[in-house]
Amino acid sequence: MAVAGLAVTNVASAGASDGRSRPGHDKALQADLEALVADGSLPGALVSVRNRDGRVTNYTAGVGDLRTRSKVPTDGYVRIASSTKMFTAVAILQLADEGKLALDDTVEKFLPGVVRGTGAGAAVDGRTITVRQLLNHTSGMTTEMPLMPRGILPIKDRYFDARELLDAALTQAPTYGPGQDRAWGYSNAGYVLLGLVAQKVAGRPFAEVVTERIINPIGLKETYYPGPGDRDIRSPHPQGYLPARDDTGKPTGDLVDITRFDPSIAGAAGQMIATPSDVNKFLVALQGGRLLKPNRLAEMRQTVSAPGFPEGWRYGLGTIEMKLSCGITAYGHGGDADGFQTRTAITPEGRAVTVAVTNDEVGRGEVLTFFDKALCAKE
Repeated sequence: MAVAGLAVTNVASAGASDGRSRPGHDKALQADLEALVADGSLPGALVSVRNRDGRVTNYTAGVGDLRTRSKVPTDGYVRIASSTKMFTAVAILQLADEGKLALDDTVEKFLPGVVRGTGAGAAVDGRTITVRQLLNHTSGMTTEMPLMPRGILPIKDRYFDARELLDAALTQAPTYGPGQDRAWGYSNAGYVLLGLVAQKVAGRPFAEVVTERIINPIGLKETYYPGPGDRDIRSPHPQGYLPARDDTGKPTGDLVDITRFDPSIAGAAGQMIATPSDVNKFLVALQGGRLLKPNRLAEMRQTVSAPGFPEGWRYGLGTIEMKLSCGITAYGHGGDADGFQTRTAITPEGRAVTVAVTNDEVGRGEVLTFFDKALCAKE
């Protein structure tokens, strides 16, 4: 774990010949990061860059706590939100490699009678939805989060189990028929359902499935799936913020600290916490064949059109194919948990970048521009 209070740390790879840190600080990236937080709407930012030779460079900008004005902790813990989907997908693909499920199996095979829509009109039916369709968001399951209609604040201390999340989603009509040609809709409910499938097939709690199959084998010391009731983030971490709103919902210009809340509302779709450098370590292990066989990784990266995503981005099985401004294609994900916005990806050459900022409701375009530049930067 990095030490809080340092603006930049350069960490040598474990395999470096001399075992010492080497210069790697990109002054242009640091300047761009400072510009990202200059107006205060994004209080803090932290970035980890892992070059293909294994050298890690960490950057910070802004403040970690608006009340105390403390510095952003270098490589601190953040909520990685929907980047959790990469972990969920890897667990499912590992189970497929072991012959315990097939991607074109229906959900009904593993959860008989469970997935039946309860709302009026067209209904979701587990007999017509496959595991693959859940993975690439072509199942037609709702894109809404019905248990969070007014944002996180009214339910920030409420615990939800996965079945409760699923049952709420099943009250919503499907957005289209499963596997309908060219139809796509980003569904957190679909990934909550995948967590239940993985749990049933593995015979263990989903958090344990992720921990024992992914986190522990590749030595992710700073990545975890919060347990029931865990509302805090391990230290060191920056505080996360939301824009304050008046009774009409209009932003007041102030920021509300939302660091502490129960992430169970996201479940297998977005509950995990990690440091930026550990997320990069996961990407390197995944690309390097330590988690999936090459043919299965290739299958993970078979993509479909993803309307609403940035131009040139497509969705695979729990991973996003990103066309960068420099002509490179990177693979990763992103996530927006209340208080934290993260973007992460790795290039074919092995340059991995994870960016996190401490407000998930503003600056998304600017964050993506910085993220693109960080991935395209010369080593």
